[in-house]
Amino acid sequence: MLAAFSVWPNGGSGNDSVHDAVAAAVRVVRASGLPNRTDSMFTTIEGEWDEVFDVIRRATDAVAAYGSRVGLVIKADIRPGHNNELTGKVERLEKAIAEQNKASGSV
Repeated sequence: MLAAFSVWPNGGSGNDSVHDAVAAAVRVVRASGLPNRTDSMFTTIEGEWDEVFDVIRRATDAVAAYGSRVGLVIKADIRPGHNNELTGKVERLEKAIAEQNKASGSV
């Protein structure tokens, strides 16, 4: 499965920046050893259901130290029997774009 999640503290010190809290969550994800990717809005993890949700729980716990409340959004793609989808989906998308560009004469 792939799970993209975003976690942030609420009710903290009044500082608008949440980068320290997010860094704590991303450290948990990276230490998990599961394939992952972080962008400006979400961190995506690939693995089995139990291990992915355990990492999300621990990342959420890490963020809880930065505020009195925590916000969490999760989006999951559960596709049994498929591995390496963290990169595979993007590779297939880029291939489709290249083929469409070639067919239309675009660069």
